[in-house]
Amino acid sequence: MITTVSRWRGFTILAMASLLTGCLALPQTGLFAFRLAVTSLGIEEVRIGPYSIQAGLDTSDLTSLIASSLGTGSLPVQATLAMGLGLPAGMPAVEMSGFRWTLDMPGVDPVKGQYQQDVTLTPGDDAKLRLPVAFDILATDPRSMTPMLELASQLASQGELPAGSELAITPGDLRGLGMTLPSGLFTPTIRLNVGADGQLIPQR
Repeated sequence: MITTVSRWRGFTILAMASLLTGCLALPQTGLFAFRLAVTSLGIEEVRIGPYSIQAGLDTSDLTSLIASSLGTGSLPVQATLAMGLGLPAGMPAVEMSGFRWTLDMPGVDPVKGQYQQDVTLTPGDDAKLRLPVAFDILATDPRSMTPMLELASQLASQGELPAGSELAITPGDLRGLGMTLPSGLFTPTIRLNVGADGQLIPQR
């Protein structure tokens, strides 16, 4: 009886050691995902309806623009989010098979998208990406029109996201060092807040 119990204990310890060895090896490769960093954010090419603000749209006359759009029931705001993605120095380059993203700005419903192209991430050489951002001023509560117009003007005049914005990125599969990490457990969602002076604050 004692011999049988001892054998089972030995087998259990060996099995646990094997599992722990596998579990400890995986997070080391998963560091690529945990260390992925958003290095810059900016706003480009803001348009309200058919008009480009950078091209000289007089934002003081937006009331007329809204009135002319009431018949169509749509007044879209479109912009481009310029983003830099990078890795810390000393880490090996990896290939990321796209990512899902969500942008939440004050006063606007969250904007979601899927970046479907592969992204090469190399330390010291940030990947420069462009993401389309769009929302409709007339597809919301009329009481929200003025704040949304102010947001559109701010995006164009300052070229950056307003304070209180949140960006979430869920990486796709990561390939590097001859192996692939599937999206999910070892590629967690990265969340950032935008501070008062435009600084990026990672959420813990």
